[in-house]
Parts: sequence; structure tokens; C-alpha cells
Amino acid sequence: MTGAADDREEGPPELSDEEPADIEVLTGVRAKSLRFGRVPETKVSFSGEPAERSSSKTERENLPEEVDPGVTYRDVEVRWQARSRIVHPSDSS
Repeated sequence: MTGAADDREEGPPELSDEEPADIEVLTGVRAKSLRFGRVPETKVSFSGEPAERSSSKTERENLPEEVDPGVTYRDVEVRWQARSRIVHPSDSS
């Protein structure tokens, strides 16, 4: 399965896989066949107070990072994970 970290805008450093998260969301989907009518636009962002450190990643099987409209992809699997940790002003990290 191929994987990629999602693009991040400027802000605190990304939460590493070794650091504990205060919240974690995992989801996945499988499809026998999948076709896109147009290339989707995706974005993941985290915001709020107090500050946070976050990360997200996507793992794909039989589905490229950039899909082509009208192409049928078969036996597709996608897993997505988002993790976030609240950064308290007294934290040293």
C-alpha cells in the first residue's frame, strides 16, 4: 500500500508518529471499482485555541495520488488517519 503525508500550511511542527495524540481519527474505504468524473480537490487543516500539533496521512492501494477523470480503478482501498495534540502554553515541545 502506498502512503503520503498530506500538505501542511505554516504552523507548529507536524506531530510525529511516536508522539501521543489527544485525538485520533481513522477511517477507510474499499471498492471493487471506482471512477471519478473529475479530479477531486482535497485539503486537510487544523485550527483553534489553544495551539495544536497535528498530522494526517493517507494510504492507498490501486489508486494513484493524482487520479485521472474517466479512468476506472479496480480493487481500491484507502485508509486515512488524522492525529492532533493540544499544545498547552506551559509545554516545552
